[in-house]
Amino acid sequence: MIASITAATEIERELSPGEHVLWSGQPQAGLRLRAADAFLIPFTCLWAGFAVFWETGVITSGAPFFFMLWGIPFLVVGAYITVGRFFVDAAIRGKTVYGVTNERVLLISSFMNRTVKSLPLHTLPELELEQRGDGRGTITFGPSMPFATWYRGFAWPGMGQRTPPAFDMIPDAKAVYDRIRHAQRAAVTRTTA
Repeated sequence: MIASITAATEIERELSPGEHVLWSGQPQAGLRLRAADAFLIPFTCLWAGFAVFWETGVITSGAPFFFMLWGIPFLVVGAYITVGRFFVDAAIRGKTVYGVTNERVLLISSFMNRTVKSLPLHTLPELELEQRGDGRGTITFGPSMPFATWYRGFAWPGMGQRTPPAFDMIPDAKAVYDRIRHAQRAAVTRTTA
């Protein structure tokens, strides 16, 4: 499990001969709000509020049992998107490590299953840096879809497929971004030489 070992140790397990770690780190831990939550929180509260209103109305009106059952999935989804998603997002980030080597970028997650995503530096798509005032930020590898940052952190099954790989909520994001760019130039030079 990633939680018991350091990011560098986890990245070193994946190294090929001659490959060495230039940087390793983890996303910011704990419960965190994202910019998209300014829209998502009111929406999720409306959803959950309507689900509670529906279920309460059905129960108190003596409606058929089917209508009581009909509202339960909406209550469950409402509870998840209003509160539960923050805990799932924190758990996912707690089981994630990132690394940059002289050959590739690595994203390793051990949330449910161990998954390793490896992006070779010499073929790395465009990089995008999103940085906050405190230096923390996200580096995205590849073109972003519209509203893609809204999906990140929503922690809904399948949402990760809608977003390009990223180093999410890392400290000193600009320095890591610069290190990746430098390693990328060196990797391209090695492959063309």
